[in-house]
Amino acid sequence: MRLTDTPQEHEFRLRLRAWLAGVLPDLPARPSPDDWPGRRAHDLGWQRRLHDAGYAGLHWPVDAGGRGAGPARHLIFLEETERAGAPYVGANFVGLLHAGPTIAAEGTPEQRARWLPPVLRGDEVWCQGFSEPDAGSDLASLRTRAVRDGDSYVVTGSKTWTSHAEVADWCELLVRTDPAAPRHRGISWLAMPMDAPGVTVRPLRTLAGSTEFAQLFLDGVRVPVANRVGAENDGWRVTMVTLAFERGTAFAGEIVACRRTLGELARTAKADGRWDDPVLRRALGRLYAEFGALWRLTQWNVSESRLSGGVPGTGGSVLKLAYSRARQELYDTAAVVLGAGSLALEEEWARERLSSLSYTIAAGTSQIQHTIVAERMLGLPKGR
Repeated sequence: MRLTDTPQEHEFRLRLRAWLAGVLPDLPARPSPDDWPGRRAHDLGWQRRLHDAGYAGLHWPVDAGGRGAGPARHLIFLEETERAGAPYVGANFVGLLHAGPTIAAEGTPEQRARWLPPVLRGDEVWCQGFSEPDAGSDLASLRTRAVRDGDSYVVTGSKTWTSHAEVADWCELLVRTDPAAPRHRGISWLAMPMDAPGVTVRPLRTLAGSTEFAQLFLDGVRVPVANRVGAENDGWRVTMVTLAFERGTAFAGEIVACRRTLGELARTAKADGRWDDPVLRRALGRLYAEFGALWRLTQWNVSESRLSGGVPGTGGSVLKLAYSRARQELYDTAAVVLGAGSLALEEEWARERLSSLSYTIAAGTSQIQHTIVAERMLGLPKGR
């Protein structure tokens, strides 16, 4: 893994930096956090700009609609867009970071042609239907049923913590297609249209007052068999591909954003005199080193995924563990720097601090990540 740009990569960085400088001042203001249709339109509008300029799906395979660029250009893109304050993936993070890469890796040519170009163009939004009220961390205990009926599955059950379901066009859905099989072997991965009859979306309000999550109720929803990614009852393996992307590379942009946030905190501390506090300086310095290391680990994960056919390995669990803890520490430190100003829920700092608490649960709890590292990386015996 190289840590410096080649001349060609440096030229790409400068070209991207110039494009961002020209296009960002003309972007419309980001809508209110509660205006989900407005946020969808804003985020997809940015994705369309990226697509038209040739920056969408840089690292996706060419036959999946991407540019086939190497990991170095992908990382340069993440660095430069975040440093410039450009919008991130927003409402379509599932399509761009989870479902899309999974379909690129596991889908048929017909599935790739149908679903991937609209994601890259900013035409369609995806949500994730994995967790259930009684099947979150223990995902293999999911109960949502899919019964084969001719060329369709008839799906009944419920899902929870479904991000951006209220503005999604498609849902990457896990269902149980063989209730008699062992827990991990009777699951299938489906692409469900969100406008299908029988789909009900009920928003869930978070501690911060936002409604980016929802519960889905599925009452006899018909999903074409052609929408199954992977073989019937092989959904657990396909899910591991999805989770590998979610843990291994999906946090890359957020890590760059946290490094920018850390710089803002340091400047604030210097401006209001708190920089003289050695304890605070030590905390900021340690976080600076930690996020620097996390970025290097991200570079390694992205590079390794390229060598392993595009799917990140178990190093993503190491990244996710360290990042979850570091993000919480970052916003705890922000509360020290900002004082009472970090407590007002109408301020982004307060919302981000509350959000940081969820990172030890989202994308697999820290306990699960510890188990993955122990068993799959260190070779320790499985617990009973």
